[in-house]
Amino acid sequence: MTERAYTTALIVAAGSGVRAGGALPKQYATIAGKPLIAHAYAAFADHPAIDRVVVVIAPGAEPLAQAALGAVTLVTGGASRRESVAKGLAAVTGARVLVHDAARPFVPAAVIDRVVAALDAADGVIPAIAVADTLVRDGTVVPRDGLSRVQTPQGFRTEALRAAHAAWPADDEATDDAQMVQRLGGSVALVQGDAMLDKVTHPEDFAAAEARVQWESRSASGFDVHRLEAGEQLWLGGVLIPHDKGLSGHSDADVALHALTDALLGTIAAGDIGTHFPPSDPQWKGADSAQFLQHAATLIAERRGRIDFVDLTLICEAPKIGPHRAAMRERIAALLDLSIDRVSIKATTTERLGFTGRGEGIAAQAVATVSLPR
Repeated sequence: MTERAYTTALIVAAGSGVRAGGALPKQYATIAGKPLIAHAYAAFADHPAIDRVVVVIAPGAEPLAQAALGAVTLVTGGASRRESVAKGLAAVTGARVLVHDAARPFVPAAVIDRVVAALDAADGVIPAIAVADTLVRDGTVVPRDGLSRVQTPQGFRTEALRAAHAAWPADDEATDDAQMVQRLGGSVALVQGDAMLDKVTHPEDFAAAEARVQWESRSASGFDVHRLEAGEQLWLGGVLIPHDKGLSGHSDADVALHALTDALLGTIAAGDIGTHFPPSDPQWKGADSAQFLQHAATLIAERRGRIDFVDLTLICEAPKIGPHRAAMRERIAALLDLSIDRVSIKATTTERLGFTGRGEGIAAQAVATVSLPR
């Protein structure tokens, strides 16, 4: 078995990205909770065939790149894409290099596999998709047979690409690196591309890219109980409710928010409310449970997740929940930054059976549904 060739991924992110609009260059704009360039970087960094990742950035873009990627290898690019790739090549190590445009954020592992495998028999490899639409040039229909849309990452034997760049005329701009290798006489193979690799160029492309994100839906439940006692305030669903008794606990004992917090934590397997806010810790005595709920929401956001829906069932004989339902829904929606139609609150009794039926306490069951990018 031959040893696998050392392979570097070179991500080109030195463009201005002005056609996409927005306050930031498009490679640093956010899709599915993180910058475009971070999606591409992760795809290569996590792939077993890639040994090193180098990122080519525009002059002065170091703060943006570091904020998006952390401590990675950065190279300052040139005035054109060709010059930027050439500067990046100077930092490339290994026999093979994959050149990729940061404006293509989603890089399927299968495409990387195909590009790397095809380099065994070619100087360069390009992923491509057959053109499906009829094309017109200057009003004349162009036959689409044999036409393909070229994508990146394009793979090369490193020395073949370096030689092509060295020989290329300085006053001639190439559309891509495969064109340069081919003109020098190198062999270039085609492999199957993927629609996930479509480029983000214009403002409307961001919505299309967001729609291509593969989401995983997760649901989890939460349950909590607190005792009703005289002399305590009754906080329920983030709302102070007039009642002759209140819920007793280390915090404000909002049983509804506690159950909902546990449900949200469950969607990301992050333990339960006691893990994050132990009742043995005096700093949480009398604490507003809203901060517990928002903490869980923050953890989900850090995973680039989104909360889709929450459903809460309150179990008690008194107080009556109906008069306060709207206020609770509004409060929970505000805490989770959700539209109110994504918050459901129901109430039931136990027909005077058990501790809730005897008016000794209130129980709450919650279910939360979130989406996480795969």
